[in-house]
Amino acid sequence: MEITRKEDMQTVEGPAEYFTGRATITGQFAREAPSNLTGAIVHFEPGARTAWHKHPRGQTLIVTEGVGWTQLEGGETHEFYEGDILWCPADKKHWHGATPTQGMTHIALQEKNAEGSNVEWMEHVPDEVYLAGPKKD
Repeated sequence: MEITRKEDMQTVEGPAEYFTGRATITGQFAREAPSNLTGAIVHFEPGARTAWHKHPRGQTLIVTEGVGWTQLEGGETHEFYEGDILWCPADKKHWHGATPTQGMTHIALQEKNAEGSNVEWMEHVPDEVYLAGPKKD
């Protein structure tokens, strides 16, 4: 059994190349073969979000705090909440992050592909796309 204690985990700033606004990444890990699992705890300040990206084997997000938004390319923006679990399908371009007024934290879990990659980063999400937000009923 291996336990990584909270006080021993490193927290780093989300690189500006991959995030808009302030995001922090804590406890980033990659399991040894035969596992391909990687993950981290990601906290988004209000208004922060990822750039467009996709995962070769998909991604599971477990929301632990706050309220966030996510969107698949060409689709609607969806709002999600603490306690929700999101599945981002394999090789689907998407983004996720906090709302403009509320922060959000999630645990991100994804697998590496045969080449050892777990994500392909793309361009930043423009403000006009992000600020359009979810459709109001």
